[in-house]
Amino acid sequence: MTEPEKAPEKRRRFSGTRLVVAVAVAAALAAAGVTALLVNIMERKQEAKNPFYRVVELDDTITDPAVWGKNFPLQYDGYKRTVDQQRTRYGGSEAVARTPTQADPRSVVAQSRLEEDPRLVTMWSGYAFATDFREERGHAHMLEDQVFTERQHVTQQPGTCIHCHGSVYVPYKKLGDGDLIKGFEKMNQMPFAEARKLVEHPVSCIDCHDPTTMQLRVTRPGFIEGIAALKASQGVPDFRVNEHATRQEMRTYVCGQCHVEYYFKGKEKRLTYPWAKGINVDQIMAYYDEDGHTDWTHKLTGAKVLKAQHPEFEMYNQGIHAKSGVACADCHMPYQREGAMKISDHHVRSPLLNINRACQTCHKWSEAELLDRVETIQTRTFETRNIAMDALVDLIHDLESAQKAGLPEEALAKARDLQKRAQFYLDFVEAENSMGFHADQEAVRILSNSINFSRLGQNALRPGGGASTAPNQRPPGAPKATGSEGTRQGSR
Repeated sequence: MTEPEKAPEKRRRFSGTRLVVAVAVAAALAAAGVTALLVNIMERKQEAKNPFYRVVELDDTITDPAVWGKNFPLQYDGYKRTVDQQRTRYGGSEAVARTPTQADPRSVVAQSRLEEDPRLVTMWSGYAFATDFREERGHAHMLEDQVFTERQHVTQQPGTCIHCHGSVYVPYKKLGDGDLIKGFEKMNQMPFAEARKLVEHPVSCIDCHDPTTMQLRVTRPGFIEGIAALKASQGVPDFRVNEHATRQEMRTYVCGQCHVEYYFKGKEKRLTYPWAKGINVDQIMAYYDEDGHTDWTHKLTGAKVLKAQHPEFEMYNQGIHAKSGVACADCHMPYQREGAMKISDHHVRSPLLNINRACQTCHKWSEAELLDRVETIQTRTFETRNIAMDALVDLIHDLESAQKAGLPEEALAKARDLQKRAQFYLDFVEAENSMGFHADQEAVRILSNSINFSRLGQNALRPGGGASTAPNQRPPGAPKATGSEGTRQGSR
């Protein structure tokens, strides 16, 4: 074979060699890729089997979240982010700079609600909230904001307030020599400043988790007793929340420990949730009527009135999400993926700041569409709230004028009772932090009743007025409840 004839043969052999090499390299790369994938799968499976590494031993005495964070760094990172201040249209807060003082070292606070809406000062005239009331901030600020509020200078707050502003599980146990309830009872009766010395942290891991099993648990005596009273009213006696509640229920109950309506009962200042008749506003009002409790005497009118306190748990329970089995944590602490692990996001915040994971798991619309739907509900609630606020302020001013004009006490008494109802119903929505979203139809119903009470109160001040009985009012001839005014001035 001549040289010209051998050339094509050489080229064919060379091409074949290159092909073999290329195939070998590709096979090696594929094998390496498959091996890497399998290794990664095995690592993720191992992660899933071991969701945390036990760096430190936890027990029932460790309140410092940083220690828990050594075992649960992802959750702790989220918890630390509750220092963030970010507004939604109708909630959250903006950081307002202030000059620190010896009495109040805070350099940042939330904006004043009293400056945003001066009608609140009229509504709460004579009460500590008329002195200082600010937008809500995250859990990281819950203790310091209660310590340094100007309300502390207006009234002597009891140690009861610490129940929902600090990590109280261990302090209660220590005060009660191992008995949670006895410790709770002792701290309730302390002055706030004295009780504050016993608490080191705002809400912490130990308040919601068993340190051995990490299972959710309720540690606040107020809720333990309150939910038992509620269940008893529903025909379920001897309900023990940590034994009888489902895991999904616990994902709401741990939040309901503090996000509730309450009052300080008797000279002992026992924190009490008024749920013995139920948890909607009408049932709570009926409870207060029977108990006789009021919070203070209104400075402008002389009416004995009530202050509602952040009743998120009560309002949520009237809404579609609760009826559908959705828990607080599903929206405010939604699950997130970290590698192979699924954890709850401990950056507790408004779902509107986390729509993708908080809302779109169930609602398959765009973020813009979902945000618009929520804000539409909130705007309608806010507009109705403003009408109710105007009606209440009108009643208060009419009562002032009627007193000065010497109107008979019987007419004044009826108008004052209606002011109490109008004010509590309005405040039930005002103090609740979803601007109606937790139960939109219920919120508007409550505000409509508030408007009605205010207008009935004005009618009662007119000659021959007040013939009709307002909804939920104590019927004629019913025994008048005995009770005393409370002093829960300023625990929001």
